[in-house]
Amino acid sequence: MSWADRINQARANNDWRPLIDAVPFARFLDLRIDVKGEEFTCILPFQEKLIGNPILPALHGGATGGFLECAGIFYLLWHMDSQELPKTIDFSIDYLRSGRPKDTYANVFMVKQGQRVANLRIQAWQESPDKPIALGHGNFMLRG
Repeated sequence: MSWADRINQARANNDWRPLIDAVPFARFLDLRIDVKGEEFTCILPFQEKLIGNPILPALHGGATGGFLECAGIFYLLWHMDSQELPKTIDFSIDYLRSGRPKDTYANVFMVKQGQRVANLRIQAWQESPDKPIALGHGNFMLRG
């Protein structure tokens, strides 16, 4: 199945699993996407392998950062009509709190969208969106 076919099928069926499975790091994180109407939420289910500091315990910063970036990419695939995977131009992360051993959620906000570049802000949270554990800021190259 081609990449474009996977995107079209995901949009038509609101089943993003085939797209997630096609991106190795997203598959490793076992990401989930929940779309209800115009609301997009990316979910990082807790797994022991994602613990970076076993003493606290806390999620590994790389897992949190990768989750934020993947959430941005999948948001663009959901939000745009493009058949191409967006490419990350740059991405920065503000770690605000330790991620605890529980499911983590991400909401994505389009800051600015141009013809070729989209600027996103991604917020990761666990108990409440009012208490984010990390914020991501990214610019992504858009294709046809």
